Amino acid sequence: MYTEISFPSLGITIDPASTFSIGPLTIHYYGLIIACGLILAVLYCSRRGKEFGINEDTILDGVLWITPFAILCARAYYCIFTWESYADDPISVLYIWKGGLAIYGGVIGAAVGIVVFCKIRKIKIPMLLDLVSLGFLIGQSLGRWGNFFNREAFGAETDSFLRMGLMNAYTGEITYHHPTFLYESVWNAVGFLLLHKLSKRRKFDGQVALGYAAWYGLGRTFIEGLRTDSLYIGPIRVSQLLAAVSCAAALAVLVWQMFRPHDPADLYVNQLAAKQNGEKEE
Repeated sequence: MYTEISFPSLGITIDPASTFSIGPLTIHYYGLIIACGLILAVLYCSRRGKEFGINEDTILDGVLWITPFAILCARAYYCIFTWESYADDPISVLYIWKGGLAIYGGVIGAAVGIVVFCKIRKIKIPMLLDLVSLGFLIGQSLGRWGNFFNREAFGAETDSFLRMGLMNAYTGEITYHHPTFLYESVWNAVGFLLLHKLSKRRKFDGQVALGYAAWYGLGRTFIEGLRTDSLYIGPIRVSQLLAAVSCAAALAVLVWQMFRPHDPADLYVNQLAAKQNGEKEE
């Protein structure tokens, strides 16, 4: 168990609490930060929805559909690759409040939820993936700070400038690690700024989503290699492999799309506008 956290090169030493109480209710900072990330992502998507051809009410309906898929798949992804921890008591898979979620599982689950939602509401899937990808980056950038309060998702020991010191509560010993939660938080924040700008000049539906897969996959490929809590299949880090494959696939499609002509009229938002104008003229 770790207590004090320090960044010696920055002259910072703190001992953040993992929880706080409001009357009889105990609030975990991890859950609170994840909730804040979700709220900010929804607010952003709601504000920009019209630029993509979707209204706020539909976005809120989508959140109710997509979030359960994301949570269930995040839990399933984690439990599948740590099954030895649940094999003797399979019912404990349901004890989600005890921790054990994997962000890649959440992304996969959200994508499945988006497909289901779009099929039901007859919405163009690549368009919604574009918008939601931007929300993902907001939620992931902020959500990684939940790992900070939980003293988790750090990397191997290092003497690098940004090393993070963790004090062992039992021995008082301090070990220094890569703050991989911070690396990923900053990487996602930069990715959001870049893709936010790109989204205003996108040439086809799905372009931003491909950019997200490439950017996040590239960062996660390297950052995952520094972590000490990776999920494995034999000697292979599952999320690192998935990140590398998704990055390569997304880049290949983006390069292919660069050499294809794109008509702005094919964007879902422009198709919707043309349809509405046609109905008004009638």
